[in-house]
Amino acid sequence: MNGSLSANKELVSAISAGLYKCPDVEVLVCPPAGYLSQVRELIGSAAMKLGAQNLSEQAQPGAFTGEMHGDMIRDLGASHVIVGHSERRALYGESNELVAQKVQTAIALGLSPVLCLGETLAQRDGGQMETVLSQQLGAVLELLGAESFANIIIAYEPVWAIGTGRTASAEQAQSAHAFIRGLISDRNATIGGSVRILYGGSVKPGNAAELFSGADVDGGLIGGASLKSADFLGICEAAQAQ
Repeated sequence: MNGSLSANKELVSAISAGLYKCPDVEVLVCPPAGYLSQVRELIGSAAMKLGAQNLSEQAQPGAFTGEMHGDMIRDLGASHVIVGHSERRALYGESNELVAQKVQTAIALGLSPVLCLGETLAQRDGGQMETVLSQQLGAVLELLGAESFANIIIAYEPVWAIGTGRTASAEQAQSAHAFIRGLISDRNATIGGSVRILYGGSVKPGNAAELFSGADVDGGLIGGASLKSADFLGICEAAQAQ
């Protein structure tokens, strides 16, 4: 829940001006819902795509005060939507089943969902990482099947490495990504081999190249560093160099 009209203009303009250094990097920006129209205008013809941070699971518009329907998101110029972010799961109690329903709705309405998965510190220290990831991913697999991941981007965000000063090592990130890819490949090897899996956990210009070096790490879901144009562009340059 960051941003203002003036801050958005400064940030997006600076990012747009620096992307010429990263012609092979796909960039998606996901502002708060109230700023989607402004950011769409700021992006203009720049090589960036627009996404929302959440959507309603409801397939049809209706009397759901405060919710944002997928048709509204598309009407505002967005092509993607983040689903199941760790903060939505932790702060707003979104279950694996609800997240799966949101993924289903997003795809049905022509949006590309960015499905977030990840374990807490207690779960990692308790040796439950694989169990948690299996349950989170499994809810979507059971509802939609492996073939649906042709239209889904996955973002692995270890909750213990978000805003804590701790960062997963390149080896830890690669291990988790390989496990996630394996769960999909067990059902459909072609889809599993092609699905994009982003890493989201305190990615910075100084560690991006190492994190992105993993064979199963296809990019990043950037949090705090996305609010500083120099940092975000530094991460984009690290991705370009891969």
